[in-house]
Amino acid sequence: MKVKRKIFWGALITLGIVYGDIGTSPLYVMKALIMDAGGLNGLTEDYIIGCLSLVFWTLMLMTTIKYVLIALRADNHGEGGIFALYALVRNKKKWLILPALLGGAALLADGTLTPAVTVTSAIEGLKGISIGSQPWINTQLEVNLVTFVILLVLFLIQRFGTSFIGKAFGPLMLLWFSFLAIFGIVNLIHEPLVLRALLPHYGLMLLFSPANKVGIFILGSVFLATTGAEALYSDMGHVGKRSIYLTWPFVCGALVLNYFGQGAYLIKNLGNFKTTGDIFNPFYEMLPSSVYLFGVLISTIAAIIASQALITGSFTLVEEAVGLKLLPKMKVEHPSLSRGQIYIRTINWSLCICTLLVLAYFRTSERMEAAYGLAITITMLMTTILLSQYLKDKVNIVFNGIFLAVFLSVELIFLISSLTKFTHGGYVTLLITLLILLIMVIWYFGNKLRDYLSDEEEWVSLSDYKDVLQELSNDDRIPLYISNLVMLTKVDKRTYKVKRETLYSILDKSPKKAKVYWFVTVNTTSDPYTNYYTVDMMGTRNIVNLQLYLGFKMDHRVNLYLRQVVEDLIENDIIDEQPQKYTTMPGRKIGDFRFIIIQELLSPNTRVRGWQHLLISARIFIQNHSTNPIQWFGLEFSEVKVEKVPLLLKKRRIPAMEQRMILNPKDVKRSTKE
Repeated sequence: MKVKRKIFWGALITLGIVYGDIGTSPLYVMKALIMDAGGLNGLTEDYIIGCLSLVFWTLMLMTTIKYVLIALRADNHGEGGIFALYALVRNKKKWLILPALLGGAALLADGTLTPAVTVTSAIEGLKGISIGSQPWINTQLEVNLVTFVILLVLFLIQRFGTSFIGKAFGPLMLLWFSFLAIFGIVNLIHEPLVLRALLPHYGLMLLFSPANKVGIFILGSVFLATTGAEALYSDMGHVGKRSIYLTWPFVCGALVLNYFGQGAYLIKNLGNFKTTGDIFNPFYEMLPSSVYLFGVLISTIAAIIASQALITGSFTLVEEAVGLKLLPKMKVEHPSLSRGQIYIRTINWSLCICTLLVLAYFRTSERMEAAYGLAITITMLMTTILLSQYLKDKVNIVFNGIFLAVFLSVELIFLISSLTKFTHGGYVTLLITLLILLIMVIWYFGNKLRDYLSDEEEWVSLSDYKDVLQELSNDDRIPLYISNLVMLTKVDKRTYKVKRETLYSILDKSPKKAKVYWFVTVNTTSDPYTNYYTVDMMGTRNIVNLQLYLGFKMDHRVNLYLRQVVEDLIENDIIDEQPQKYTTMPGRKIGDFRFIIIQELLSPNTRVRGWQHLLISARIFIQNHSTNPIQWFGLEFSEVKVEKVPLLLKKRRIPAMEQRMILNPKDVKRSTKE
């Protein structure tokens, strides 16, 4: 009984988290296809049947087969999404970083349009509805104002966490999908012949039919039915693949019934449409008047849930990108005790501003739909490339070849058909994609170039300075700088190589005497939830080479981990206790800490020129204008010193100057022995 209850609640939560995007597609897919026909007057029965066939088989091929049956198997310790997939295959080929960067950037960019188009489509259903003698909303401006307020409030509440309303998402989405199915069936029973659309040849015939005025480009609107498939894969880590397997048949059935119900309504009323406003939406038009207002209300709620899921998904996506060093470090906050509840202020407000600007620019859902979906086709294409690399070791070469050929071909056709969206506003999301991609390229390849150009002289062996550090620690002539000096740096596990600037900070910039010297390296692993450490004492009791191993989804709060490590080492008599005479905590065994963070600035004394100089400079600019490392390492309430050092890459050799003249030196009397 308990197992069944657990499965039920897991399925309910999945409905609320995973299917928001794809679940609100019925609000605008058929409406977009009507616009492709030139409006209501361009509709024919063959056109409607063909559209339904294309929508159905797109859902089957792209969502069911590619994502549910194949992609969900490519999980990284339960996590899904393009970055989790890249983490699985990044060691196979170096060039795989390119589809990962492009796909991730496009997915983030497409998210700026999704909340705007879903909420606007829902609110437009209120136009012309009267309560008493006065309509609620008359103009598109009023629609936009209501949408603006809803979206702004949605972004404002993110910092408080959404667990308090998230519990209601599942039941509400269950109600939504039931609503889709019921009123799809209500209309379908009046035109059961619409089920002919289940045969794929109707869709293929439409692509070449004279009734189809836009030709193959109609697929750009059809593709809107499956834009949420990538989110389905990305959210796997929140709910588990089993829950998705259990719920997708119900969700898919509800979507298909609703699309076919809209098609049945259109066929039944061909030439006899009664519009209630300047924008015709078959989703609302097919509803009985008695449930129309409820339909608008539940649609708005579903649109808000879809937007919330997308915002949360964006936080998760960025957190993974930061963990894989594809984006600069950002402060991740945890509004609740739930591990899945995160909040990234920079991303939240960037997404908010972009979404509201999109709303102000496009104004109507019709114009948004014309631009929507272009970026996500790029993401799906990139996922296919990465997925084929993953499948190389999992299936035989024939299956992998068929998979790659089929989905690469289909998605290229969808991409080509979506190119018409560029002139209708698709350039907005592409520009955002390019901006995000530029930041990711600068950060990733800037780091690679910096490491490649680093001179061998920049690195020294920590073991060569072991005796010097111990001598400094025991030198009574030098005052104690701090009990525990923590250098946040990178130490090679095998060679003990460390940046020279690290030891320069301790020894040359007025020697820093400490009881214990900590050299802390944070290693990010491909396993999302890795959480362990190793310690190398180098044959001493006061020099600690600490290696932290954290998954790319783990919080990097070094101060919390260090506290546990210190307690473990003292308990095991690895380091000496540090009793404090003056303290508010009697019996305290740990002394005070000071963290040293070294910040690099590109030195003018370097031979790096041209594009390399530009790339390194841009990378340093992004670093200095992104999250403060103090916040990233969770050291806001710790004693921290940030030291700036010059970054020397291919150090320029200054030629020795020729001495020409020395004027008027002071005579120096030298004593000589007789």
